[in-house]
Amino acid sequence: MSEGIPCLWMRGGTSKGGYFLASDLPEDPAARDALLLRLMGSPDPRQIDGMGGGDTLTSKVAVVRPSTRAGVDVDYLFLQVFVDAARVSDAQNCGNILAGVGPFAIERGLVRAEEGETHVTIYMENTGQVAVARVATPNGRVAYEGTARIDGVPGQAAPVPLAFRDTEGSSCGALFPSGRSCDQIEGLEVTLIDNGMPCVLMRAADLGLRGDEAPEVLEANAPLRQRIEAIRLQAGPLMRLGDVQAASVPKMVLLSAPRAGGGIATRSFIPHRCHKAIGVFGAVSVATACLTPGTVAEGLARCGTGDLLSLSIEHPTGSMEVLCQRHGGVLCRTEVLRTARKLMEGLIY
Repeated sequence: MSEGIPCLWMRGGTSKGGYFLASDLPEDPAARDALLLRLMGSPDPRQIDGMGGGDTLTSKVAVVRPSTRAGVDVDYLFLQVFVDAARVSDAQNCGNILAGVGPFAIERGLVRAEEGETHVTIYMENTGQVAVARVATPNGRVAYEGTARIDGVPGQAAPVPLAFRDTEGSSCGALFPSGRSCDQIEGLEVTLIDNGMPCVLMRAADLGLRGDEAPEVLEANAPLRQRIEAIRLQAGPLMRLGDVQAASVPKMVLLSAPRAGGGIATRSFIPHRCHKAIGVFGAVSVATACLTPGTVAEGLARCGTGDLLSLSIEHPTGSMEVLCQRHGGVLCRTEVLRTARKLMEGLIY
């Protein structure tokens, strides 16, 4: 590592982290993970001796390689580097970091830029699913400046629309891995769902909450966090995830009626810290529950009608729009708007 490793540091959606070519990292997963812990400065709550920002959302890594799959441009492996534990997890996708994969692939010459806009088809190694990113490339170069806004990120940037297909059961093998749209855990009604991200959905009111509490208020509520964790540990086997004590999934999401004109309000734990926004695939899973009868979202969500719907998922710093397309009443395609920005390019030590 004395020579340094090529790296591009990017904000993707409401997260940020390091983007690497797979060929620049050790092939052995154990050696790779040990290196990434060192680069991020984990385990340490401040990550003072590395590039991590002391937060789950800023301690993330994308590993990208040219794809050999038909119709796919690049393969993307997402790695969550834990902040205060010596762990690196590949148990989930990250749709926010995904937003930077298309620009990174073009910057590194893995995909040739087209005039105006370049479509980058991305295979997500974590779950075996495919996404298509549309990247603004005026004059054949990636554009990061633009007029798109996403809540949770100040300012404006170029839009990076992400379209997903075949995300049902990406980690759990089924959209509703228990075989039911509603289950009982710890005396609480929950929906166990996986449409790109394994999530446990709960009504905030059932936990004695309004659902609009600030993240720091929820994190300071020790009895609440203990109960949510107890539910999470029991949900793991029901979701075919096994023992999830040391895992970063499933995510825990509190639902309540919308307050800002959206479709539903959320507070999500990832899985122990309360998210300042909501993850892309978490939002897709929540939107799916809102459109499915019999889930805990029923009676709370305001979805509208028709086969093409824009569902606004409210979160602590705004909302995320999920475009949902249905065919014969069944959800068949989702798309979200993200942005990305290149922060630094060079060598990391």
